[in-house]
Amino acid sequence: MSQSYEPSYTADATHDPTQPKDPRSLGEIVGDITTDLSTLVKQELEMAKTELRQEATTAGRGIGMLAGAALAGLLLMIFASLALTWLLDNWLPVEAAALIVAAIWAIVAGVLASAGRTALQKSNPQLPQTQQTLKEDAAWARAQKN
Repeated sequence: MSQSYEPSYTADATHDPTQPKDPRSLGEIVGDITTDLSTLVKQELEMAKTELRQEATTAGRGIGMLAGAALAGLLLMIFASLALTWLLDNWLPVEAAALIVAAIWAIVAGVLASAGRTALQKSNPQLPQTQQTLKEDAAWARAQKN
């Protein structure tokens, strides 16, 4: 009673019957992938450029408004200084009043300059994290060549 079982179909290991057969060669498929990837990168760059233009426009408006505010602040300080000078002129000669206002502004300028110098000394404009990342990327690229 030795019966052998033979399947009624032949299995082809190189072809999956559920998948349609692609008539393209491997080189054509790789070429299509390369073209698609190139198109995708170009589209991403165009989208990034568009977004940057929009952000730059918005930032430009904001910078313009801040410049206008700075000019208005400067005019405010000038007129406040004049008003203080005229107020002090009620008790002192006008020359002394002007010297007092000038001395006040000299003190303000000195304090701001000192604070600015201290802040610059504490800052590190070399961006150490970015430099480290770039060094790692360069080392990785050299390792890939070898």
